[in-house]
Amino acid sequence: MGTYTCECCGKVLEDWPALAFKTPDTYYWLSNEDKAKSTLTDDFCVVNREGEIYRFIRAVMFMKVIDSCQELQYGLWVSLSEASFNDYDEHFRGDENYKESYFGWISNDIPEYDDFRSIPTTVVPQKDGIRPYIFPHQSFDHPLVADFYNGITKEEAEARIKRMMGE
Repeated sequence: MGTYTCECCGKVLEDWPALAFKTPDTYYWLSNEDKAKSTLTDDFCVVNREGEIYRFIRAVMFMKVIDSCQELQYGLWVSLSEASFNDYDEHFRGDENYKESYFGWISNDIPEYDDFRSIPTTVVPQKDGIRPYIFPHQSFDHPLVADFYNGITKEEAEARIKRMMGE
């Protein structure tokens, strides 16, 4: 991790790593046989299991840290409908004027939350192939949603980083 001078507070801060998931949970739990019938790249995943097809894209969620200028970044997978997935695939690299957003479901079990239910989100594509940002639906009753909108402490953010890094 590198350091930088924060534009917000002027302090020298250490970069926090993104808390990233390599695959959507649906893919992770597949048998080797089902993984062979599915597709996984850095940004897209299509799961073909028992005649059902599930589509996922990789996205980013920035969680507010209330006593820091930094945000905690999560690299998550989000499920999309077939139409949204195809539309995103068509436009996510290089379409400067594209303004679409999508409905999606968070598709990773985040360790800090015992209440794992898929969380509805709005997926907002970014320019130049940058991974889209996700915003949980504020009306959905879940601790992650509350943390996203209210923020977590710097101490909690650093504890999450340590847990995810296996420290």
